[in-house]
Amino acid sequence: MKKAVSTQSLLFIFLMCCMTSLSYADSIHYVEGQDYTHISGFPEKHLPVVREFFSYNCPHCYRQDARFDDMARLLGEKIIFVRTSVGAGRQTWILSQKAYYLAEKFKVISQVHSAIFKRIHEQEGSFNNEMDVVNFFVKQGLEINEVKAALASADASLAIANYDLQTQLSGIRGVPSLLVNGQYLVNSTSQSPKQLSQLVQYLSQLTLKKEQ
Repeated sequence: MKKAVSTQSLLFIFLMCCMTSLSYADSIHYVEGQDYTHISGFPEKHLPVVREFFSYNCPHCYRQDARFDDMARLLGEKIIFVRTSVGAGRQTWILSQKAYYLAEKFKVISQVHSAIFKRIHEQEGSFNNEMDVVNFFVKQGLEINEVKAALASADASLAIANYDLQTQLSGIRGVPSLLVNGQYLVNSTSQSPKQLSQLVQYLSQLTLKKEQ
């Protein structure tokens, strides 16, 4: 006949599991130059933050988008997740920058972000001109005159210039890339969401230690 497990035994097992988890977390070591790169970067308005540099036209960005969403969910409210759209001097990519600006402007990123990726990689292909961009957002329920006015505004030009400046200062060599607190580039984004979230949290703590 099997003996019932005592409360003390269950408590011991629980404590051992906790200690094992903590030991595992403490055993993770990251190496500058291997896991991340420290750059001059640029100051972020809000800290802590992890910024993804991406393009809707980039197939790697498309494939990794869900992974970054999972990473952001794991980070929760501890670290803000934001994006910068990269133009790279290519006309179709610049049109995608404008699409991202409109999504930010009209606060519909959660509605259209995945839809833009799917439009480019599964359906109609890249935006070829501004009217393609306008028509896409009209199909999402926005007013055509408001979309056209937003694209023609000084704010649109300023936003695109800001995306380009952030990209230049980040020193990235490709997309997608992750930059933590404007100072630390993640060297490999092809990790699991859990691994990425752990590294991002570590790099965020590095910033805090330097400020102390």
